[in-house]
Amino acid sequence: MTTVDHIAAKIFDYIVIGGGTAGLALAARLSEDPSASVCVLEAGGANLNDAMILTPTMFGAHFGKKEYDWGHASIKQKQPADRVLPLSRGYGLGGSSGINFMIWTKPPAEDVNDWERLGNPGWNWKNFEKYAAKVERFVEPAPELRQKFNIPFNNGDIGTEGALPISYAKTFSEAETFLAETIQNAGIPAAPRPYGGNPNGWYWSVNSHDSATATRSYAATGYYLPNKDRENLTVLTDAPVTRVITSNDGHGELTATDVEFVHDGKTYVVHIGKEAIISAGALKSPQLLELSGIGRRDVLEKAGIEVKVELPGVGENLQEHMFGNVGWELKPEYDFLSYEKLKHTASLAEQTELYKQLAGVLTMGFSNFAFVPLSTLAPRAAAAVHEKATAHIATLRDLPPGRHEQYAIQLARLAPGRAEGPQCEIIGAPGVMGVEGTHADRTYVGYAYGTNHALSRGSVHIASGDPAAQPEIDPNYFDHEADLDVLVETGKFCRKLGSVAPLKDMIEKEISPGAAVETEEQFREFVKQTYSTTWHTCGTCSMLPRDKGGVVDPTLKVYGTTNLRVVDLSIVPLHFAAHPQATVYVIAEQAADIIKGKFTP
Repeated sequence: MTTVDHIAAKIFDYIVIGGGTAGLALAARLSEDPSASVCVLEAGGANLNDAMILTPTMFGAHFGKKEYDWGHASIKQKQPADRVLPLSRGYGLGGSSGINFMIWTKPPAEDVNDWERLGNPGWNWKNFEKYAAKVERFVEPAPELRQKFNIPFNNGDIGTEGALPISYAKTFSEAETFLAETIQNAGIPAAPRPYGGNPNGWYWSVNSHDSATATRSYAATGYYLPNKDRENLTVLTDAPVTRVITSNDGHGELTATDVEFVHDGKTYVVHIGKEAIISAGALKSPQLLELSGIGRRDVLEKAGIEVKVELPGVGENLQEHMFGNVGWELKPEYDFLSYEKLKHTASLAEQTELYKQLAGVLTMGFSNFAFVPLSTLAPRAAAAVHEKATAHIATLRDLPPGRHEQYAIQLARLAPGRAEGPQCEIIGAPGVMGVEGTHADRTYVGYAYGTNHALSRGSVHIASGDPAAQPEIDPNYFDHEADLDVLVETGKFCRKLGSVAPLKDMIEKEISPGAAVETEEQFREFVKQTYSTTWHTCGTCSMLPRDKGGVVDPTLKVYGTTNLRVVDLSIVPLHFAAHPQATVYVIAEQAADIIKGKFTP
């Protein structure tokens, strides 16, 4: 950590804008070279040694709190009319890795290889595995946990010597066993290699937990704290960046010369020796590019900002995952550890005491996962959805450049029977999100249902030239009705799990959606009124050829600039079937080697 006096008007080789998941990982790797000076500017606070962050099962408690969350929200959505969804993002060192749900999953190999197919040499599954090994430091579970829940040994698909401790949750609820048995009895097979490129099926998931201390592992603990005493690594918090200052190199390209930021109400600059790297996330990185004069001409001119590089892809191609929940109250004789115990004062106090012994609900995590094609859940519906999506896309005449290539890949993913296209996600959990009125002395279980390969595209753009103003975010949910169809069919499958043993014999009553939702149309409306984002936005600074809507090239350099890159989830051109934190670290690791000249495609 440093003070503003130590960096204002100084020169650093690399200035990393954003001390989040990617930013801290990138800064740690760049500062491995003692001759390279690295400065990180983070808008939020340090938040180190904060129990709210470190305690595993505090997930969700950060949302809406200004010391942890940027507080973004969507504009009113068309489907259904006028819904506004909160879009929480981490604010402070570690970024969203400090407030996420700690789920550690990896994409299917084909999903990553699709990035290379779209024009990005070297962005493939082979390199993904190579760089994941630099991130992951997997710790095997205790023998009694392994035996009780039949947890498999690591087969080499998870790294063991990387920067970030990851493990299975320290505590599993016995309810997890019944949820796992139920989904397998419903016909979901075991995933062949969930961390080796084929997560198609059910499996136990690891978490970004440090099992030795029962605490969250995140970018601050894995990448910053072990390296904080490096003389060439400088971090300033409470320093939101307002723009990147550029000059014309005389050959039609911009060179980034300075980064402007605010600290304690005053504006400062820090000088760029070699490069500036924006790692502010998929909602903030395009905003910073636009504030710096890089983006769509109409957006910039409306905001009163000089157009320095006309780059129409900035802020476009926004893609997101969506999810919903179904759940049940169990009969009184089934008393398992459940997240519901954290909702009630007496049981929360009990669990807080247990946590001091590294036990109880506060040491749990989401562990029960399935990624499957829609054709596995609903074969007839899958064929109909594929036909509908194909017909709809065939009618679109004014698609942005490059979108046809993306849709061709996505339609292949949707094709019934395709093993590599697990667009549907199911999470079994001892608890039900978003349901109020539960009782402390009862156990609740549920399945979250989600979709990962949405056809709909949204955008994020500045609405004014004020850096402190929130960007205008339009995810454009369900612009393609096929996305809603996939989510509804996945939800229907999960609801039917309540009639599959052993769960069916344990249920007292359904609490979500509940007895009032009976018909197909009622369930569809329930999904539309209760779905949520999963906070997995990507694509807004897409790594694509420039003439196909790209913002960055395969070296992650912004088109039209000589020394400005973007390194975060915004560069992913086509979304993937996984929770993204592992992928964000991998992007940062590969980017570090690219910047250091150590990467070969």
